[in-house]
Amino acid sequence: MENLNDSKDIIGLGKMLGENIKISAKESLYLCEQKHHEAWVGEKCLQFLDQRKQSKMQWLQEPN
Repeated sequence: MENLNDSKDIIGLGKMLGENIKISAKESLYLCEQKHHEAWVGEKCLQFLDQRKQSKMQWLQEPN
């Protein structure tokens, strides 16, 4: 580190240090990548819920 004269060297060293920390953490903590989950509510279901909400709001305004 004493031989670092250029800011690019310091930035490169910081990136390398960060990558090494991530690799070490992944190996020692057994971290795994997050999985992409599919949406369980479809477009048709969302439309039904909107329709239900509108009907309820209409009923609250005019309970008869």
